[in-house]
Amino acid sequence: MRRAVVIGAGGQIGRPAVAALARDGWAVTAASRGGGRDGDWPGEVRAERLDREDDAALGALIGDGCDLVVDIVAYGARHARQLTALAGRIGSAVVVSTVSVYEDGEGRGFDTMGEPDGLPRYPVPITEDQPTVAPGEGTYSTGKAALERELLAAGDRLPTTLLRAGAVHGPHSPLPRELYFVKRNLDGRRRRVLAFRGESLFHTAAARNIAELVRLAAARPGSRVLNACDPEPPTVARIGAAIDAVMGVRTETVLLDGPAPSPAVGSSPWSVERPVVCDMSAAGRELGYRPVVSYAGSIPETVDELTRRLAGRDWREAFPSLARIYPDLFDYAAEDAWLAGRRA
Repeated sequence: MRRAVVIGAGGQIGRPAVAALARDGWAVTAASRGGGRDGDWPGEVRAERLDREDDAALGALIGDGCDLVVDIVAYGARHARQLTALAGRIGSAVVVSTVSVYEDGEGRGFDTMGEPDGLPRYPVPITEDQPTVAPGEGTYSTGKAALERELLAAGDRLPTTLLRAGAVHGPHSPLPRELYFVKRNLDGRRRRVLAFRGESLFHTAAARNIAELVRLAAARPGSRVLNACDPEPPTVARIGAAIDAVMGVRTETVLLDGPAPSPAVGSSPWSVERPVVCDMSAAGRELGYRPVVSYAGSIPETVDELTRRLAGRDWREAFPSLARIYPDLFDYAAEDAWLAGRRA
């Protein structure tokens, strides 16, 4: 039986990736810091504890060899070298990267969005041959670019499929952007404000769709880069409408022609002035990829999980990563003051 090791198996992408490989006949070792199991995994999946930074522990986990390593949590040149050092014992790899490695050809990318004239102008859609940021250690994007470069350079020794994921969504998310709408609905907020007329496009990526790409790439090893996103990106307004429908509420949306007047008013986690939309045709050509779930189809389980995780807790406690990045997400007083001023 083909043996696969999944690193980062306890996370949002790792859980469905393990399940998809196991269903496809792989003998899967699911490695994570906690070493826990997911209820959707078949009983034969082997769960192991692993400190991703411990080279010796990783080598021991690979053992005499495996046919596949799936690395969900690899970051930077060091992790790439960890994997390539074991190339003689690994048949092939699938490694998760990010669309934030893209730059627009003028030196602008995700890292420059807050700078004067730093907003990237990407082609629509973005193909995999779009320029990427210079590799480095300074930011998440440059670290992922360094990871990619090292692994692609070692493609003759370790065939690796790099999956550039978009805005990942689904259960077990440490950064559930959907909370922006779910919490408002739970709090009885029936008016909301959206910048850029609610038409922002930031390509989403269901964890289950990424898992399907992992499964397909595992069966067709190669050295390649592929976008990993949903079939089509919903606008922010469509995301809100889909969540409203699942939660059975009706909401009035105030649409702004331009940017948010403040971080607390109209600025959602998807609000971008210019679209970030990825071309998924290469995944179809090379792997025969077909998405297993649409954005709207994934929303019920997301809403259910977020509602349960939020019950009786402050949202900052329940979702600390989201609170660090978006501290003003639920400043209702500022929102109400702006709405009152608009009516005056």
